[in-house]
Amino acid sequence: MISIGGRAIGPGHPPFVVAELSGNHNGSLERALAIVDAVADAGAHALKLQTYTPDTLTIDCDALPFRVGDEHELWGGESLYRLFERAHTPWAWHEPIFERARERGLVAFSAPFDPTAVELLEKLGAPAYKIASSEIVDLPLIRLAAGTGKPLIISTGMASVSEIEAAVSAARETGCTRLAVLSCTASYPASPSESNLRALPLLAAITGEVVGLSDHTPGIGAALAAVALGACLIEKHVTLSRAEGGVDSAFSLEPAELAALVVESERAWESLGEVAIGPRPSEREGLRFRRSLYVVRDVCAGEPVTPENVRSIRPAGGLPPDAASAVMGRCFARDVAFGTPLSWDLI
Repeated sequence: MISIGGRAIGPGHPPFVVAELSGNHNGSLERALAIVDAVADAGAHALKLQTYTPDTLTIDCDALPFRVGDEHELWGGESLYRLFERAHTPWAWHEPIFERARERGLVAFSAPFDPTAVELLEKLGAPAYKIASSEIVDLPLIRLAAGTGKPLIISTGMASVSEIEAAVSAARETGCTRLAVLSCTASYPASPSESNLRALPLLAAITGEVVGLSDHTPGIGAALAAVALGACLIEKHVTLSRAEGGVDSAFSLEPAELAALVVESERAWESLGEVAIGPRPSEREGLRFRRSLYVVRDVCAGEPVTPENVRSIRPAGGLPPDAASAVMGRCFARDVAFGTPLSWDLI
C-alpha cells in the first residue's frame, strides 16, 4: 500500500481515480480551470498535469525523425515541436491550477519531463510524481524525482521487463519507498485488444509494488476490467467535450463518463470480495425459499402419497425435492394438514 495526499492506495482500498488534464485545455487557462471543476464534481480523487515545454522535450526541427508518422490517427505528419507547443500546459498556469484543484478537494500532481520541471513542482508542493511511459528509460529523471522523497508512479507503456526492473531499481536506490507501477499501452488512442490486462498480476509479481492502469482506450470498460485484475489506481484523460476537439480529446472521458468510472470502479472493487464459495450473509433469508416437499392438500392417515397431495414447492423446510421418488406410493402415518412440510415421520 502507498499513500498520496493522505489517501491510501492499495488492494484493500477503493481504486484511486486520477484525471489527466494533458492538452485538453486547448490553450485556455479558463478551460483548464473548468476541467478541474468538472473533475471534482465527477468525484475523481486526483488531477494530474504534464510539466514540460516544447524546448524541454525536443528541438524545433522539421526533419523526418522529428515528425509523428503520417499514419497516426490524430497527429499524423505533425512535428513534435508543434505538437508539444499545442499540448503543453504553460508553467505559469500550474500554480492557479494546483490551487483550484486543492480548493476542490483534489490531489494535484504532475509528470515532470526534465529537472527544471521537478524544480517547479517542488516549489508548488506537489505530493507525488508520475513518470510517463516514454520517460521510463530516463533513469536520471527517475532518480531525481525519487530523491524528493515523494511517492512515485511509473507508467510502463512500451517497456520491456528489463526496462521496468531498471526503472524500479533506480527509484528504490534513490530512496523511494512509495511506488506504484502502471500498465499502459502507449498509443493514442489505444485499442482494447492491445491492453493485455491479464499481465497486471504478472506486473505486480515482477515489481512487488502496487499496480494500476494508465488507460488510453475509449470508455471505461478496460479500466473496470483492470480493477478486477488488481489495479489500485486508474488514470484517464479528461475533457469537457470530445466534440469541441483538442489534442487528446479523442481518447478522453467527458465529465459524466468520469463520474461513472468513479462509481463503477469502486463497485468493481467491492465486488471482488474474498476467496470463498458458499452462502453470503445477505443470502441467509434466501435459503428459506429453496424448494422442498410439502403436503399441498389435507390428507388422512393411510392415504397414499401422490403427486396431487405432495409437491416440490417453495419454501424450504420439507424433505429435499429429490426425495419425491422415495416417498411416492407410501402411506401417511396420520392426518396431515395442507401446508405442512413433509418429513419422514409423517409417512
